[in-house]
Amino acid sequence: MPRVEKKRTIGASPEEIWELVSDPYHLPRWWPGVERVEEVSELAWTTVLLTPKGRTVRADYSHVSAQEPERLSWRQEVEESPFERIMSEAITELSLEPAGAETLVRLEARISLRGFSRLGMFQVGRATAGQLEGALEGIERALGSRSG
Repeated sequence: MPRVEKKRTIGASPEEIWELVSDPYHLPRWWPGVERVEEVSELAWTTVLLTPKGRTVRADYSHVSAQEPERLSWRQEVEESPFERIMSEAITELSLEPAGAETLVRLEARISLRGFSRLGMFQVGRATAGQLEGALEGIERALGSRSG
């Protein structure tokens, strides 16, 4: 199971970051590849992602847990989706830790691959690391903050 963690100190308070990351409608502002978000409820949402070839792919997510303004985790619902043949589970956790006038933001992704997809653990881990780095950059960009 690839487990990837990326962290960065961002020049904003945990509350400011929480306001951005806890609302799925804000995902296009900070999560790489998200074009728009649909069907948002308290428990779930759907993202419309744009592939490098310009095609759209829908991905469903659900909240796993939240502890405002410290920790947020969500799961990609892979069953009966285009992602089902590649992975059996994908969970992302974001944590916020005050660091003076800034905040240490940690993003962790845990992905369980299926069948022959397990042979690509290294590639999945690398792609996931790039996605998490992009998300951290997106948070900074969305908040107009300075990294520490």
